[in-house]
Amino acid sequence: MTAMPVATNLILYGPPGTGKTYATAWEAVRLCLGDAVAEPLRDDRDTLMVEYRRLAGEGRIEFVTFHQSFSYEDFVEGLRPTTGSEQEGDDEGVSRSGGFSLKSHAGVFKIVSERARLDTGDAPAKRLDRLRSIYKIALGQRGSQEDRIREGLDGGLIHLGWGGDIDWSEERFDDFEEIRKAWNEQKDPDASGKDPNIEMLYAFRSGLQVGDYVVISDGRDSYRAFGRVSGEYYFDADADFHPHRRSVEWIWRDDNGAERAPFYARNFRRQSAYRLDPNRIDWDALQAVVIDPNAERPVASARPHVLIIDEINRANISKVFGELITLLEIDKRLGCENEVRVRLPYSGTSFGVPANLHIIGTMNTADRSIALLDTALRRRFTFRELMPDVEELRRALAARQLDAANLDGVDLCKLLHTVNERIEYLFDREHQIGHAYFTGCRSRADVENVMRHKVIPLLAEYFYEDWSKVAAVLGDGDGANGSHFLEARRLAAPAGFADDELGGDKLRWSVKASFDFSDFAA
Repeated sequence: MTAMPVATNLILYGPPGTGKTYATAWEAVRLCLGDAVAEPLRDDRDTLMVEYRRLAGEGRIEFVTFHQSFSYEDFVEGLRPTTGSEQEGDDEGVSRSGGFSLKSHAGVFKIVSERARLDTGDAPAKRLDRLRSIYKIALGQRGSQEDRIREGLDGGLIHLGWGGDIDWSEERFDDFEEIRKAWNEQKDPDASGKDPNIEMLYAFRSGLQVGDYVVISDGRDSYRAFGRVSGEYYFDADADFHPHRRSVEWIWRDDNGAERAPFYARNFRRQSAYRLDPNRIDWDALQAVVIDPNAERPVASARPHVLIIDEINRANISKVFGELITLLEIDKRLGCENEVRVRLPYSGTSFGVPANLHIIGTMNTADRSIALLDTALRRRFTFRELMPDVEELRRALAARQLDAANLDGVDLCKLLHTVNERIEYLFDREHQIGHAYFTGCRSRADVENVMRHKVIPLLAEYFYEDWSKVAAVLGDGDGANGSHFLEARRLAAPAGFADDELGGDKLRWSVKASFDFSDFAA
């Protein structure tokens, strides 16, 4: 078995504003590019984010945010209603379901897992292009029309008998209505769009594109050839039969045929040419026949991919991951020692998590929307704590030629350290204020804006609107004398009430119009 890369399951956790989002970007880029290439980008935020966006644009980094309503159907796969006729071109399914049908829809986890699994890196691709359409083509009846089938297979072409003796090569026949109009004028004025001379001809001539695939049916339950269309439609006036033709490069052929069911659950229809429903195609099963039995397995040259899950603790992990929680374990990834696959409930396809998919989660420890993190997640992830860092604040401002110890007379380092010590004393260490709140400050006005609109409201939320504790954190005491950020005014007791009946003084707290940073002066 080929040695596979070691996957990373990592959760970055800590109070708000400790740089978890930026840290995930750095980790994602590092995992995709390698330590040596990524290291020079660590302290260059702009260049790092450019590289992050490039990798995201290539599909190698995906980002999703969990929330209380997030579900398995959003993350892995679910069913969604689809109106209109089936992809194959008939309306049989619609008539049975009252105007719509339910089809499986892949979620972000399944999409990025499959993308990582099918990645070949710099190695030559030995896989089918899953974005292409597959058309079922009938060259003739087995036994009675073997000469017609043989001509197509030996001559590298497909041919169609519908469409009469008209040459449909003109560019205007790219359009379905032009084909119908010409057929009505020249052959049958009463023919509808369902006439096979129109419908089959359009599928063969215009729907089928160069680069699409064709499967040559051998009855309703088997097929005997599979190829890629290599040429546009042409009309062969000298052909003994079926003058409408296209060139094909055969990828696989076998006169004994192969069973249809493993790659396509629905019987082939009798129509000579139509597009298979892409939601019913099992590409892995098809590749196992037409390319290589092991073609679906990850290759050693596959590039790393990263899924970032922000706020991972805000969703119900059991509900979101379901049975796939086991597949996250390092040794149970595809190609690893204890490889595990499961059959997904909606699509029915076999699924495993590749070893080149890394998962990075973030967790805000101040968020109590989910009281306890799922134990199964704790066992499968490495946890790395990110706490407020005065030195990181100092470095961030120094990069912009600013001094964190003297920003317009304010010692930001002292401010952050002092406030967090008081929070830890009055509450706990998980509710501290992160250094990232202040890294964007360039002036005293910026510091005041952060305190007024971010820090103070956050403290009020932490202490459940107990403003006396907010004042204690800010060093304002009772808010009456010598206050710096908050001020308090005593409320007079209503008529007929004594102060002691109301439990002592009642205070009206308010945020001051102008802040006094004298306790944190440089």
